[in-house]
Amino acid sequence: MSGDDDLIRALHEEHGDALFAHALRLTSGDRQRAEDLVQETLLRAWQHPEALDPGRGSVRAWLFTTARNLAIDAWRRRAARVGEVITDVPPEAPAVADDTDRAVESWLVAEALSRLSRPHREVLVECFYQGRSVAEAASRLGVPPGTVKSRTHYALRSLKLVLEELGVTR
Repeated sequence: MSGDDDLIRALHEEHGDALFAHALRLTSGDRQRAEDLVQETLLRAWQHPEALDPGRGSVRAWLFTTARNLAIDAWRRRAARVGEVITDVPPEAPAVADDTDRAVESWLVAEALSRLSRPHREVLVECFYQGRSVAEAASRLGVPPGTVKSRTHYALRSLKLVLEELGVTR
């Protein structure tokens, strides 16, 4: 094993910088892909030490050719993936042609809310539908803020159970 380590270490020390520069050109300056390319090339050298015999030709030429072939293979794999889009921006949600799903969801939530106790329903309406803070909801409902927090917790648990009874699952 030590001989293998020494071989890879020696290859990297002697050819690593030049191989990385070559890989950068092959990947259009993408440092991460270039590093992966160098690593894969050195792995191939480790797997095929017979190819590194000086009697068969230049070691650097073999490394450069292997890196080039690996880059071409990677490019072909990416090109073969039809419809693949690489972006940092998530795709926009598709436009909904009609509001049928929203209407059904609204009906289900309204039905579930009607099945809750009045205090639970009131706290959910104040906090979620009216967008009020805990302090504002407490003031409007005439209860302490801690009660609003507690009721909200238990109301959400009850709402989840009622929605499950109505067949809503996630």
